Amino acid sequence: MVAYTRVLQTFSIVVYHNLLRAYKLHEPFVRERLGQYALLIRLDRPVGIFLLLWPTLWGLWVAAKGFPNVDVFIVFVLGVILMRSAGCVLNDIADQRFDAHVARTQTRPLASGKVSSIEALIVAGSLIFIALLLVLTMNPLTVQLAFVAVILASVYPFMKRYTYLPQFFLGLAFGWSIPMAFAAQTGTVPQIAWLLLIANVLWSVVYDTMYAMVDREDDLKIGIKSTAILFDDADRVIIAIIQTLVLITLIMLGRQAQLGISYFIGLTIASGFFIYQLSLIWHRKPDLCMKAFLNNNWFGMTVFIGLFLDFIINNNV
Repeated sequence: MVAYTRVLQTFSIVVYHNLLRAYKLHEPFVRERLGQYALLIRLDRPVGIFLLLWPTLWGLWVAAKGFPNVDVFIVFVLGVILMRSAGCVLNDIADQRFDAHVARTQTRPLASGKVSSIEALIVAGSLIFIALLLVLTMNPLTVQLAFVAVILASVYPFMKRYTYLPQFFLGLAFGWSIPMAFAAQTGTVPQIAWLLLIANVLWSVVYDTMYAMVDREDDLKIGIKSTAILFDDADRVIIAIIQTLVLITLIMLGRQAQLGISYFIGLTIASGFFIYQLSLIWHRKPDLCMKAFLNNNWFGMTVFIGLFLDFIINNNV
């Protein structure tokens, strides 16, 4: 056994030094590829990570009544980063022919030809594989739900070709971490988890419609479908209605979970961000629509802070 350990240590040292030598020899190339991969997975635009992270934390905190297991918390935070990154790559693989004709996306690594489709598939597959390795440390129900999450993440990028409701599928893909969080923390997926998922799907339709409003003219030319096109001139009114439904659903959640004043104060402040977003998109200017989309990070964070403080205060009362 000692001899085997020594051989393994020697082998590891040899591999390490050879990899280090290879890196130094090809350092400029490696740096350039890693830079392109970072752009491919949108590390330069972390707002997407937060838009997936906040509802995940909502679910985890409600499921754990404010005190999630540390291992579950770590797995889900890392899982959010990995799956959002993989989702970006899958989305670019599906859209590379279209992205080349849209001003905002034509410089993306795949659309510009700086990264090949094979490279992108390897990156996406690697990220999903690592995420699955993480989730295998959870209970069987969570693992089963994880495979549904992979299917949703893989299917969503193609929905904009066939339906005007791709934002709905994005909401399911982004929100599926909610039932997974309940499963990991409690071993079950109660009714309240599905209520929170509904809130997240509605919220996703809100912010991704704002995002789609940025590219609406380009999307009309190349045949991409979205709720921004479906809603047409009624887009602002429909977004306001859906925002109201999000708030109603989150109020219902607060009552069912018996949350206190801190949560509802947070929800009240968050509703102010919704009003601000409506003012930004009112004249449909692309730069302001993008600003409204980005502002949704503050909405998600404010709801979470309300949840976090409420559980802390109630636990100390």
